[in-house]
Amino acid sequence: MGLNASLYLLSLTILLVFSKVVTANNITLAFQKYSKFSIMSNLFIKTKLIVPISKYQTITVLAVSNDAISSITNRSEVELRNILMTHVILDYYDELKLQGMREKSIMLTTLYQTTGLGEQMNGFLNVSKSEGRVYFGSEVKNSPLNAEYVSTVYHNPFNLSIIQITMPIVAPGLSLAIFPPPPPPVPVSPSPTPMDASVVPAPGPAADDNSSDSAVPKTPPATATATDTPEADSPAPAPSADNEKIEAADKAKPSSSASKAGSSFDVILLLAFLASFA
Repeated sequence: MGLNASLYLLSLTILLVFSKVVTANNITLAFQKYSKFSIMSNLFIKTKLIVPISKYQTITVLAVSNDAISSITNRSEVELRNILMTHVILDYYDELKLQGMREKSIMLTTLYQTTGLGEQMNGFLNVSKSEGRVYFGSEVKNSPLNAEYVSTVYHNPFNLSIIQITMPIVAPGLSLAIFPPPPPPVPVSPSPTPMDASVVPAPGPAADDNSSDSAVPKTPPATATATDTPEADSPAPAPSADNEKIEAADKAKPSSSASKAGSSFDVILLLAFLASFA
């Protein structure tokens, strides 16, 4: 019994060591055998997930084909890393094990759960069986189970398994990196800023004066001329009645003296005529 137990422990140790080496070295090689998963294989290398995966002896990778994974390829490297870690199950599953599920729904632990950043169950997956079909989805509440199992692509029993699903699984909260919330900022009252004298407008007239000056151009007053005087522009004053009488008298003076001389001459002639009869 002692010899048999020793041989058993030795065989188990060799198997465990060999299994770990297989997982570390052959995950990319397993993908390389199937060109339709080349994008996902490159994403695992880009996000440097091969190293943390190699620390586990038993894993199952949920693989998505090139035409179905395009919906997440434009994400940042941090987002891709979070999403891809939820596609690495820390247990072994293949077609035989999935079809032999007794329960209709099982919760699976993913690599993302080991980071300590899992919140609201987004480090776990739900696998459900309905009418002979198997579906995967996030364990977060109200998350859809819409990634359907297609086939087992690669399997090394109880060590490494790669199974194909129809679409990537994006758990709520994994679209951005999760960090602890920063402390609330301390309100600081702003200090008055001295005003620069170069930008202070010079004092000027009021707004009404400025508006009137800008609206009506200033022109120098025109030089007064003879035609601009009130005397030239106003009509001559009309002659009064007294002035008319004086002027008429002045005009009548020569005529009245002449008439008086004529009258005296007539009287003299009359008297001479009367004297001739006497």
